[in-house]
Amino acid sequence: MSDTRQVEVVLRAQRFVHFACRALVLLLVGTACAHAQATPPANEVYPSKTIKYIVPYPPGGFNDTLGRIFSQKLQESLGVPVVVENRPGGGTLIGTEAVAKAAPDGYTLLGVAFPFGANPSIYKNLPYDTVKDFTPIIFAGQTPNLLVVKPSLPINSVKELIDYTRQNPGKVTYGSTGIGSSNHLSMELFKSMAGVDIVHVPYKGSAPMVNDMLGGHIDVAFDNTPNVLPQVNGGKLRALGVSSRERTALAPEISPVSDAGVPGYEVNVWFGVVGPAGMPEDIVRKLNTKMNAILEQEDVRRRFLDQGVEPVGGRPAAFSQQIKTEIDKWAKVVKDAGIKPE
Repeated sequence: MSDTRQVEVVLRAQRFVHFACRALVLLLVGTACAHAQATPPANEVYPSKTIKYIVPYPPGGFNDTLGRIFSQKLQESLGVPVVVENRPGGGTLIGTEAVAKAAPDGYTLLGVAFPFGANPSIYKNLPYDTVKDFTPIIFAGQTPNLLVVKPSLPINSVKELIDYTRQNPGKVTYGSTGIGSSNHLSMELFKSMAGVDIVHVPYKGSAPMVNDMLGGHIDVAFDNTPNVLPQVNGGKLRALGVSSRERTALAPEISPVSDAGVPGYEVNVWFGVVGPAGMPEDIVRKLNTKMNAILEQEDVRRRFLDQGVEPVGGRPAAFSQQIKTEIDKWAKVVKDAGIKPE
């Protein structure tokens, strides 16, 4: 090889090394800048930007109402925008997964409810871990289900319902709003504890289920108290019991199912707020304190009670235990009932 050719090779190699080193430096600097942007300074006061509150349900219903109550009140208290984003679909999995994968900086929150504790038993492959991938913030409220029957059924008590279904196995039907819903699992727990056989008829919502019961097409159902209390008060449905351990202020004359024939029976439809796993303790504590104060406000309590929901509140540790208890409870019910995970 000539001297000229050797010089060209050396120069080409030097240029290659130069550009490679420059590209590596730019890559490292870019990564460091991105990390710096994603990680707020330790002395930054929270919150300093918009908070997103994801509701994994469509607008309407109490899950959405709760999100809008908290967003309005937190915005007033914290001084930053709090925006509700409805992300329905996939049995709440779409919105829930989005929060599980969000940064744990306190700027993404999730409204959760009864299905959050039941889904680990209903779905084979959840795209998140219900316990490990979330930070419980507050147990916001709860409401009982009401056990109702169509008036043409010759039943006036829980005990009579149990006797009737035992005398007519497989002939009594019950409605629900789908696999894993609170009214589905409420009845499956009832069936297991009472030792009765009632046939499941799933619907795509409470309204069509109640309409079919009013039309005499199904016999019995558990449903959220506000959904069926007007029909009970109007004499169109007959109430046999409430699913809570205590009587509800909405219908104080109706006995708990546990007192009326199935000792130990209890189901509460609950609502709460969580964030991604790994949220700083000071941010969790701040949000919990603010939300507890919101739940004490008279106008908020009135809005809860108008929709048949009792404000609860409390500390994150208590809510964390509540979620674990719900997961264990419904895992047993699903297994005992032979419900096949989807």
